[in-house]
Amino acid sequence: MSTVAQTSFETRPIDRWFASYSADHRNATNQRIHVFAVPAILWSVIALLWCIPAPGTWFKPGIWAAMAMFAAMLFYYRASRKLGLGMFAQFAVFALLTHWIAQSFGLTVLLWSAVGVFVIAWIAQFIGHKIEGKKPSFLTDLTYLLIGPAWVLAKLYRKLGWSY
Repeated sequence: MSTVAQTSFETRPIDRWFASYSADHRNATNQRIHVFAVPAILWSVIALLWCIPAPGTWFKPGIWAAMAMFAAMLFYYRASRKLGLGMFAQFAVFALLTHWIAQSFGLTVLLWSAVGVFVIAWIAQFIGHKIEGKKPSFLTDLTYLLIGPAWVLAKLYRKLGWSY
């Protein structure tokens, strides 16, 4: 087996996702934009899901967000236990923040805050990709919408000297 094929064979799927994602994010300015915009988009999606009314009386506001976070966390945990645990921590912080905003200011404020953050963060993302000269990765595969937050977290892990 050749070295290239062997290296490719031994690489974890998450490493292949990150390599592909990184190929569309080489520009330092675009990377900096993503470090802020991707978590902002992630929070805004959680907050938007939080605002969907809960069915019946057994469920509380946030059930849709909780189910989406659980499903995403399983994806991350399967890809890398360390990333899965890191994303769990990020989801917990975002859920606490979202709950606090909803309880303190109401669902209407949460909804409009989430919409505002979502729009501004996506505008920033598209500006970053305009600077980069490449289209966003998710336009080729929607899985990259899940890869982006893990890629940002992996950058933090590397900066801290942690493996993932």
